[in-house]
Amino acid sequence: MTSKTNIAIVAPASRITPELAEHVRAIAERLYGERTALHFHPQCFLSGGHFAGTDTERADALIEVANDPRFDAVWFARGGYGSGRIADKVIQNLKRSAWDKLYIGYSDLGYLLAGLYKEGLSVAHGPMPADLRRDNGAMTVARALKYLLERAPDTLEPSVSADHPSAAFNITVLNHILGTMLEPDLSDHVLMLEDVSEHMYRIDRSLHHITSFASIRRVIGIRLGRVSDVPPNDPDFGLDEETVMKHWCTVSGIPYLGRADIGHDIENKVVPFGRL
Repeated sequence: MTSKTNIAIVAPASRITPELAEHVRAIAERLYGERTALHFHPQCFLSGGHFAGTDTERADALIEVANDPRFDAVWFARGGYGSGRIADKVIQNLKRSAWDKLYIGYSDLGYLLAGLYKEGLSVAHGPMPADLRRDNGAMTVARALKYLLERAPDTLEPSVSADHPSAAFNITVLNHILGTMLEPDLSDHVLMLEDVSEHMYRIDRSLHHITSFASIRRVIGIRLGRVSDVPPNDPDFGLDEETVMKHWCTVSGIPYLGRADIGHDIENKVVPFGRL
C-alpha cells in the first residue's frame, strides 16, 4: 500500500482565494487520488491589507504546520511580499519535527527558503498554488505536485546535479537577504537568479550589489533565469538582462554559466537547494 503524502499550504506573504484552493485540490485529486491530501490552512484566505493576515497570523500558521509531524511538506501558497517580515520569528520557533519535511516556493518566499536552508532544513525553489492563475497554470501546479510526491527528475531545472549544490532566488529578494541573519552559506553552489516586473536599471543595480559580496564570490558560478515583464524606461537602458549579468560576472570574477529554466512563468522548474 502506498502511503499518503500530507501537504500543508500556508501563505506567508499574500493571500489566495478559497476558489483557487479548491481548483488546486481538484488537480491533486485527479492526478494522485488518495496518495495525497492537501491541507489549506485557513490563514491562506485572511486579508490584512497587502498581506494574508497580520504578521502574527502568518507566522503562527507557518510555525504550526512546520512543527506538526503529520505533514510531510509545506507548500507556500503565493509570493507577493511579506515573508521577510516573519522569517526570523518562524525560524526561532521551529521544533525538531520541522526538519522532517520539505518546503517549496519561490519569489518573495526566498526569504524563508534562505533562512530555512541556513538552518539545515530541506527547501526547493519551485511553483506555488497561485501559479494556477497563469494561462495553462495547471501544468505548473502539476509539476510542483509531481516533485512533492515523486521527486521526479523531469520536474527539475536541467542543470541541477548531484555533482554540486544548487540554489535559486529572485534577484531583488536575494539583494535584500544578503548581509542579514537569513543569508545562507552559498559557497561552491551554482546560484540561479530570476526576476519579474523590475526596470533593467534596477536589475543592474541589484546585480552590482549581489556580486560585490565576498560570500557570493565563493559560488561556483551564476546561471540566469528569465527576467520578464521588464517595464519600459525613458531613456531606454540599452542593455538586456544577459548582457548585464555577464558584465557583473566579469567584474566580480564569478563564472557565468549560461541560462537557467526558472522564472515567473508556467515553465518554472524546481531547484532543490543543496545536492540532489
